[in-house]
Amino acid sequence: MFSFESQVRVRYADTDQMHVVYHAKYIEYFESGRTESIRSLGISYKEIEEMGIYMPVVRVQCDFIRPGKYDDLLTIKTMLREIPSDHRIEFDQEAYNEAGKLVCKASILLYFMDTATNTKTTMPTMLVDKLQPYFQEA
Repeated sequence: MFSFESQVRVRYADTDQMHVVYHAKYIEYFESGRTESIRSLGISYKEIEEMGIYMPVVRVQCDFIRPGKYDDLLTIKTMLREIPSDHRIEFDQEAYNEAGKLVCKASILLYFMDTATNTKTTMPTMLVDKLQPYFQEA
């Protein structure tokens, strides 16, 4: 399993009238977590796009457990439980507050899409090669 942690500080602009993180902001936090998790492998989304592949989000399933609040430092845990064998990649993501309490969790499905033909394609070999060591049997 591949797992990566990053952090994000809740800005005042991210909160609603109740002074808690507006629910849609978690989607942005999780996007940042996925982007940084891929970057930690030595490849960026920009490089993937330059290979002619886009990764649109096609499904988000979120559970909101407890409120995040202004100025909280949230830890975003991004996990990939399996290497994709087709056009789909599914990330499990969790946000934790500074007390280590789960705030929000999500399952986010993306597709690999060929930019020239706008059709589904497979994960770039370069990315498969970077992820493979995390999935080798012990």
